[in-house]
Amino acid sequence: MGFRSRPASVLSGLTLLLSCSLALAQSPEASLSALIDEYEQLIRKDDPVSAGQEGDREALRRLPDVRPETQQAIAKQLKGIGERLATIDVAGLSEDAALNHQLLTGVVAIHTEQLTFDLPRIPFENDSGFHTLLDYLARTTTIGSRDDAEAWIARLDAAPAYYEQNLANLKRGIKTKYTQPRIVADRVLEVARKQANTKAEDSSLLLPFARMPSSIPTPAQEEYRSKALALVRDRILPAQKEFAEFMEKEYLRAARPKLAWRTVPNGESSYKFFVRRETTTQMTPDEIHQLGQSEVARIRGLMEKTIAETGFKGSFADFLQMMRTDARFYAKTPEELMEKASEIAKRSDDQLPRLFGTLPRLPYGVRPVPADIAEGYTTGRYWVGSMQQGQAGGYMVNTSHLDQRPLYELPALTVHEAVPGHHLQIALSQELSGIPYFRRNTSPTAFVEGWGLYSEFLGEEMGIYRDPYERFGRYSYEMWRACRLVADTGIHWLGWDIEQVRRCFTENSALAPHNIQTELERYISWPGQALAYKIGELRFRGLRRDAEQALGENFNVRDFHDKLLLSGALPLDVVSKRIQAWIAEKSPAKANSTSALAP
Repeated sequence: MGFRSRPASVLSGLTLLLSCSLALAQSPEASLSALIDEYEQLIRKDDPVSAGQEGDREALRRLPDVRPETQQAIAKQLKGIGERLATIDVAGLSEDAALNHQLLTGVVAIHTEQLTFDLPRIPFENDSGFHTLLDYLARTTTIGSRDDAEAWIARLDAAPAYYEQNLANLKRGIKTKYTQPRIVADRVLEVARKQANTKAEDSSLLLPFARMPSSIPTPAQEEYRSKALALVRDRILPAQKEFAEFMEKEYLRAARPKLAWRTVPNGESSYKFFVRRETTTQMTPDEIHQLGQSEVARIRGLMEKTIAETGFKGSFADFLQMMRTDARFYAKTPEELMEKASEIAKRSDDQLPRLFGTLPRLPYGVRPVPADIAEGYTTGRYWVGSMQQGQAGGYMVNTSHLDQRPLYELPALTVHEAVPGHHLQIALSQELSGIPYFRRNTSPTAFVEGWGLYSEFLGEEMGIYRDPYERFGRYSYEMWRACRLVADTGIHWLGWDIEQVRRCFTENSALAPHNIQTELERYISWPGQALAYKIGELRFRGLRRDAEQALGENFNVRDFHDKLLLSGALPLDVVSKRIQAWIAEKSPAKANSTSALAP
């Protein structure tokens, strides 16, 4: 008798029974492995930028899909992954697998909750966003083969649809009163106008084709350049002009009237979410605000002592004025500033083996921030590299407004952005073997930025700060992060105006007025992110103090740093448990102390 098809409902029931039977038959480790694979496929598709940096050739051809229906489909899949994770018997997992389960559960929960707020309605901050993504990619893309060239052409071809999706999200934001305030919109419009008024021939999007290997025949190279120029001229520039016009004619007048994120729809609950996501703690906005005020007072005391070392006669305000205006503290040319930054970076490289047992293979370069984005850009930043794509990490130094870039701040900036800060930590994480893709590409801000600020503290042990003025610059930078705790919660939770917030920086730090303004706009546009630095740094310093006290002469700082870094970026509660377990393993009798937030 031949095969006779069954009704669809029967087939569906049989499929479900078979799936359940297979799930029951799978070991906890196999079930977890399958869910990790499923989640990683999802995030590779959702984030082609990170996937491309890890060598995913297909991802290099794409830009993110930010349509609401796509985000809803992701939310549905995440919900299923979360539910199945909860059914796994954690007791049946190895130690490494149990950690993967814990981390994946947390990541999925955060990702799922984030999608409920429909954040793509605001796709930019004051100095970056969807409209600057292609520029960043162009400056970090290397063409080494025909495949690379065709991938970049494909990304350029995808740009108009990407602009269209984001424009639709922005219009939905206007309709639902979910917008950035005018101070942020003005800054974005400034960049959008520059992009729209750039000639196609001068576009940064052509940079990847400036250098191509000789293995690509000259006629093919010319064809790629011609295709890229046509895409920029005929499709991307019109999209950029449409965006600039939209910002000017529609978005500015729809910008939210108040600075506080708490004033957007569902703002109170979403701000609490940002606080949890960025700090990876359960601290409340009010608790963080109080911590910020206490840190401001503590650091102010250190700054006063440092002023006394210089022999300066005058008030604290007088000293700040001198630091902000004395010509000896400022580079006269962009080249001088870059040379100073490079020299400090090299001195930092020299000290790394004393503090770290494991160093990354990927090098980094010291580069100027591109002129077309420098005006509203931060003083310095780290651009992630990729060994797979042949790209070094980038310590980016802003060479605009030289009278606002004091040299006494440069040592702290360098160790934060380059080594032992962001480059060392991120490159090590990229190079870790034996951990899943999702862990290499999950970067809790409190860990990443907390490490950057902790690295400024390490600069003291490395001998980076060579006189009281550079030490004052370091304390001024630490004060900057303490004021961030006050500022972010002050703006978004307590409803402070910009002048109330500005006073914390002008009265307690040597930051230049231009930098303060840029930073304030950043905090306004990116709620919660500024909280992560101090919270993470204090946790790292507290854990180190615990280890030093418990282990005494047996404490080895290289082992401690390896233990912190060689599992990738982790939530702070997970970091604390792992370090306390490491202390107990090294010295069980002495490991009774617990870390605190006070340094």
